[in-house]
Amino acid sequence: MLEGLIALPWWGYIVVALVFTHITIASVTIYLHRHQAHRALDLHPLVSHFFRFWLWLTSGMVTKEWAAIHRKHHAKCETAEDPHSPQVLGIRKVLREGSELYRAEAKNQETLDKYGHGTPSDWIERHVYTPHSGKGIALMFIVNVLLFGPLGMTIWAVQMMWIPITAAGIINGIGHYWGYRNYEAADASTNIVPWGILIGGEELHNNHHTFASSAKLSSKWWEFDIGWFYIRTLETFGLARVKKIPPELTYDKAKDHIDLETVKAVITARFVVMAQFAREVMARVHRDELRNLDPSDKTRLTLLKPVRRLMVREPRLLDEAARTRLQKALELNQTLHTVYTMKQKLADVWQRSATTQENLIQALQDWCHEAEATGIHALREFSNKLRTYSLVQATT
Repeated sequence: MLEGLIALPWWGYIVVALVFTHITIASVTIYLHRHQAHRALDLHPLVSHFFRFWLWLTSGMVTKEWAAIHRKHHAKCETAEDPHSPQVLGIRKVLREGSELYRAEAKNQETLDKYGHGTPSDWIERHVYTPHSGKGIALMFIVNVLLFGPLGMTIWAVQMMWIPITAAGIINGIGHYWGYRNYEAADASTNIVPWGILIGGEELHNNHHTFASSAKLSSKWWEFDIGWFYIRTLETFGLARVKKIPPELTYDKAKDHIDLETVKAVITARFVVMAQFAREVMARVHRDELRNLDPSDKTRLTLLKPVRRLMVREPRLLDEAARTRLQKALELNQTLHTVYTMKQKLADVWQRSATTQENLIQALQDWCHEAEATGIHALREFSNKLRTYSLVQATT
């Protein structure tokens, strides 16, 4: 049997395939996604070019095309202009034809011109990587066969399938269709699993859509973003510089009034604030109201039991049936109706961000006074907590 330059036990070839595909995933998430598309970090030129070269060998993806398509996805998320939305095109189409959707959008010159700014345009990009994107894949095939013999073809086939399946299919498809949500972003993005390892941290897609310009994709202490681990390692050796991470709230217990710092914290970390409101007010009040219901009142129990999820959900993501169920439930319970109304009014504060600082301070003060006047204990406690908000600097 023909052998390559490197002979390995059977499991060694599996390890090689996994290592090769993992480097590709790291290249996509660190270089294409966080560095190029979102400018969340700077990379040393040697690191940046290694990722670019590796992607040329293993995927044939052109940096400008990838960055432009991804930026358009964020700008037109879940509209008819989104290049790969399962909410618009259907989950089956995105899962099965994710690569085809990418290639079709890559031919759209308007997309490249509008969203592809700031990507590499040096000599090697203009004369090698872009015009000869398929030749890197052919070179990778030759190298694999030379190194590993016939099994190198299998390793190469796995490499070629990895990005179309994981990125074009799973992230673009399942990441906008199924999973859990830490934040009620305006789109349907989800976190697929809390351990971002196989797909480099991209599994934490709801976190990413909430804080798109962040170099870090994990938000909760129990979430792990291996891409962030690699970035911090590169940073330790002076090979990367993180520019932005998600905003973080802190609490000044000595502060008992609304000021400009409070407003900045509430607006900048609005998704964090709303997640806290959902957990500390809505969930708590909903639980108390269910506990106070007459167990024999099946109609109210049936309507009110599932309503917390609908109250938390971003309104534009509710279909007509869900809106009707929510409205009927709130009509049956004045306390839940009040809490939901206060949630909407709190969201109105950051939607006024174009107004003056004085008006924003007054709007937040008015919200706190109204929350406390409801007589609902959870709202009063949240109002008191909100007054103590300050913002931890998000840049490093």
